[in-house]
Amino acid sequence: MKNISNLPRLPLGQYPTPFYKLESVSARYGRDVYIKRDDLCGVALGGNKVRKLEFLLAQAKIDGCDTVFTTGGPQSNHAALTAACAARLGMKAVLLLKRRGVTERRGNLILDELYGAEADLVDTDSYDEIYAEMRRRAAELETQGRKCCLIPLGGSTPLGAVGYVNCVREFTVQALAAGVRVGHIVSATGSGGTTAGLLLGARLFQPGAKVTGVAVSGDPFDRMVPELVKGAAALLECALAENPGDFEMVENVGAGYAVPNALDTPQILALARDEGILLDPVYTGKAYSKLCRMLEADSLSGDGAVVFVHTGGAAALFAMDLG
Repeated sequence: MKNISNLPRLPLGQYPTPFYKLESVSARYGRDVYIKRDDLCGVALGGNKVRKLEFLLAQAKIDGCDTVFTTGGPQSNHAALTAACAARLGMKAVLLLKRRGVTERRGNLILDELYGAEADLVDTDSYDEIYAEMRRRAAELETQGRKCCLIPLGGSTPLGAVGYVNCVREFTVQALAAGVRVGHIVSATGSGGTTAGLLLGARLFQPGAKVTGVAVSGDPFDRMVPELVKGAAALLECALAENPGDFEMVENVGAGYAVPNALDTPQILALARDEGILLDPVYTGKAYSKLCRMLEADSLSGDGAVVFVHTGGAAALFAMDLG
């Protein structure tokens, strides 16, 4: 197996991020519940995309790129963090965002401006159309002497997923230091890369631990996540047999992607008031609410502690109501 440290990576975040027990939550559900605070990674408002971007933008810099394109919804955390990291590296960020959802100048759209990104709203329901426009604009810029990197939705590529293999390696060390045995890892799944990295990381560093992704959209993650795992494993030159039963997808989409669900609001409020931790209504709030329901039903398999990976997204709290 290739050492993760041998892959090109830019140190953009402040790691390790905190890992600790949620005392009130653990007492409420009668099971040890820990949190991995990737919302506190030290870049902008934090979030899971920074670990991916450390690898993706490192390759872009090796390739001589000075401009980075990416996409998402108008309140995309990935797009905002790409803009923040690109600015830090002296790169221009061009964000082609779907004109769907909260398009007023709120939340991440304000932050995109602060980071100096060029953010354009595209009136389409198709990411294929956005990728085609991205390629067209990149080609035009390259005739002017620029060199462009195109990052897909969520940074969810095999290389991006390696960032979350590294995250599992990181909290494995923290768990060992705290005397914690990890039994189950849970996170939001919005484009698949984070969950894929967690699954591969668990197979490498937490054998026996289960991984559950909470889908917040209707994409076919049961197929997408294993494909990303295979790609990331190939990059790391590790041959891993599939472990039946160590991965499942559940869903908490509600009325739709990026549509707050009133059923999740009590759990978002409880974590804010009991632990001082902010969840957003698009990703982490939906994932944490589903986790709480699974704890109530005692349906989380695996012995040992549950680890909830906080993937960020606080800017949504300033763009939409909880529901």
